[in-house]
Amino acid sequence: MADGSMADEPLVLGIETSCDETGVGIVRGTTLLADAVASSVDEHARFGGVVPEVASRAHLEAMVPTIDRALKEAGVSARDLDGIAVTAGPGLAGALLVGVSAAKAYAYALGKPLYGVNHLASHICVDQLEHGALPEPTMALLVSGGHSSLLLSTDITSDVRPMGSTIDDAAGEAFDKIARVLDLGFPGGPVIDRYAREGDPAAIAFPRGLTGPRDPVYDFSFSGLKTAVARWIEAKRAAGEEVPVRDVAASFQEAVVDVLTRKAVRACRDEGVDHLMIGGGVAANSRLRALAQERCEAAGIRLRVPRPKLCTDNGAMVASLGAEMVARGRAASDWDLSADSSLPVTDPHVPGTAHDHVHDHDHVHEVSKENLYS
Repeated sequence: MADGSMADEPLVLGIETSCDETGVGIVRGTTLLADAVASSVDEHARFGGVVPEVASRAHLEAMVPTIDRALKEAGVSARDLDGIAVTAGPGLAGALLVGVSAAKAYAYALGKPLYGVNHLASHICVDQLEHGALPEPTMALLVSGGHSSLLLSTDITSDVRPMGSTIDDAAGEAFDKIARVLDLGFPGGPVIDRYAREGDPAAIAFPRGLTGPRDPVYDFSFSGLKTAVARWIEAKRAAGEEVPVRDVAASFQEAVVDVLTRKAVRACRDEGVDHLMIGGGVAANSRLRALAQERCEAAGIRLRVPRPKLCTDNGAMVASLGAEMVARGRAASDWDLSADSSLPVTDPHVPGTAHDHVHDHDHVHEVSKENLYS
């Protein structure tokens, strides 16, 4: 049971379905109460990547059981919730629609406000569950299968500014593709990390994209690196030579994390920000964490990285941002909230048009106030 001070903080359930994991989290303020995940990654492995239709159907099947599991884990009743938050975008359109539809149904039945939030902003906000309130401003480096972004946030609920992003392959995509070329399976991030630990990161001089004097300072490009690695491997095989898998993995990984950390630290210095937060699935990479720590310490920057389970897609991050929306009195979303596969990070959430404060619950239909949920 929460103590009195915790009971005054918003209790929010968050739903995340942007890709292949059905995540449901429950938080009270900045305290994590439950983090339930149902992954369909095994169903995609034989295709070598995520299949949107397979992901959407898996979300449909997992949604209600995962919500029930989260409520049980948190030891709370759905009636006690102060709001329902859901990823409205960006992500796979069909997968997002499953989550948004479920969130609407639960919010409507419970008579609770609905908050459509941004997937990327949620990845930043989740760090509050581990390290406390986010400093303002915070520089965030988000790296995942779909995103490689540098973001500056002065208010996670209303002001997130893009500094740089990938112009082609995201870092996570590059990991998946190189793992496939090396016949290591899917997903590529964890397996590349594992092999790289036994390899030499200086064995092969792979290129560092967009690091020239005339290149965009904060943008990323990993397509050229991916091609260079694939051609190097093909040349070895064509010559009948054995491919040194561990050295290739280590050298490729070093090229990726070198660019990511170098640009992130530079952005902090240029903007006068003394905190760097790293999130997204690739933030679980051990070498990225180690090199970021080393370079941040040298630059006098405090590094914040959530534990690996909170870096990958999860409902806790959505609940965290939803709780922040409630705490700061941000407007709830309208019932016509829709999934937006390309929702810009400059929109941390999708507020309603007719209401200005979370305590104005008129947007909740009268019949829902009779609490249809049982």
